[in-house]
Amino acid sequence: MSSDSATRITPGNALRPEDIAAAGTRAPADVAEYALRLGDDALVLAQRLGWWISRAPELEEDVALGNIALDLMGHARSFLTYAGSADGRTEDDLAYWRGESGFRSAHLMEQPNGDFARTIARQFAVSVYQFELYSALQHCADATLAAIAAKAVKEVDYHRDHSAQWVLRLGLGTDESRRRMIRALELTWPYVGELFDDDALVTALGDRAVLPSTLKPAFERNISAVLREAELEVPMVQPAPGGGRQGRHSEHLGYMLAEMQVLAREHPGATW
Repeated sequence: MSSDSATRITPGNALRPEDIAAAGTRAPADVAEYALRLGDDALVLAQRLGWWISRAPELEEDVALGNIALDLMGHARSFLTYAGSADGRTEDDLAYWRGESGFRSAHLMEQPNGDFARTIARQFAVSVYQFELYSALQHCADATLAAIAAKAVKEVDYHRDHSAQWVLRLGLGTDESRRRMIRALELTWPYVGELFDDDALVTALGDRAVLPSTLKPAFERNISAVLREAELEVPMVQPAPGGGRQGRHSEHLGYMLAEMQVLAREHPGATW
């Protein structure tokens, strides 16, 4: 990134994908790979949440989950636009024209929605993680990543509160809602550990990224506080192998991508 372009982006300002593209800023290859991870996390989870529109347990929740999905889609567009600037690809190129081994999302994002409690458990873990991530990333040395994070953290704060309220409601509700919430946490937690794995990329990026392991203490503290209020516990489960950051995914991602990409692939170049 040139210093000239960096000075034009003020963290905290609303930074749109169009602004990133128009700025002509080219992400260094290692920063682009990191942005790809963040963009893929947001894109895959947005696609999962979009399924709930018209299927949520109440009308207001249809709107809420739809809005959260749109927020995540906005984050994905910005991160993918920046990632694609490294080699001339657009956000659409990255979203629609990669196979599943090209995606760098964590396994937690691609997990099936399951019942409503399972979706809430996944969203609770992801939004608490993303809040800590973007809170730190808005102060990183890469001006574009910092500006995207500064906008995203305000929206993710709402996502965090929304999912926490549902954890409390389901955990302290009926015997059935509590049973489902406990089961949802058990199914979700094997995939949480991958979010905090450090590797050579993030270590080499230094102050241009956030080391995932540094987020874990605050994540665990905030998760535990909500679960304690809901009279629930962090489940003791074996961690899943992971591998999403290296392009190794479960069978779930391929089916999801087939649905997400079919229109672009069947009608390449089509416009509204």
